[in-house]
Amino acid sequence: MASRQQKPPIRIPALSSENSNPATIFFLHGYDDDAEGFVNIAQQFQAANKLPHLKWVFPNAPWNHEAMANAWYPPTSFSPIPVGRSSTENEEDEDEFNEEGEDEILSSVEYLCTLIDEEIKSGVKTERIVIGGFSQGCAISLVTSLASRYQGKIGGVVALSGYLPRGKKIFEGRKKFMKDESKMKVLLAHGTKDMLVPMRVFRDTKARVERTIGEEALESKEYEGMGHVTSGAEFRDICTFLEKILPE
Repeated sequence: MASRQQKPPIRIPALSSENSNPATIFFLHGYDDDAEGFVNIAQQFQAANKLPHLKWVFPNAPWNHEAMANAWYPPTSFSPIPVGRSSTENEEDEDEFNEEGEDEILSSVEYLCTLIDEEIKSGVKTERIVIGGFSQGCAISLVTSLASRYQGKIGGVVALSGYLPRGKKIFEGRKKFMKDESKMKVLLAHGTKDMLVPMRVFRDTKARVERTIGEEALESKEYEGMGHVTSGAEFRDICTFLEKILPE
């Protein structure tokens, strides 16, 4: 992982240090950003004494030399639905897959898994771990929770303004998801005026996530008039979601 030229994560400890059942959330930033750009989420929650038992970890994406920006995977692989194709109504077909950048996506997924490994070794139970992210960070979080060695095992996912990438390896991983054995919950949140990740992409992602984990495990929120950003209303919904799946 050293070859990825990656800054270490920013870690913000829980306010409550004497908790016998600790919990951790990993939150991944988007393209051309870094961990510093989202640390204020934890600061806002802690200032309001929300989820004081929760530890926050903000990983940094590696430096992408071609794009000259921090990126979890090459931005050219951003093609959630191929040109000329509509959202799939049933299962994916091989000719719908966009495999460009899939190896980089899976490399970032494995990096996140190693961070989860470390947290579990420190004493945090797998089901007391949540992963989430914004835009590209959302995509990495969804693939990790649905198609990696931690699929269905963590407590939940907070997926903001992103999408579920299409790749053959990712799809094959999702097919192994055992929904009857998983208690993982997913929150999908999206702005109706997001021009970078349009609503048709959100609807496509929602349908594929639901097929993977089941309707009861998925919660989705749409924010009228919101673009490719976050909002106070969204943070309130995130807080409610986390309080349900990571009670103190």
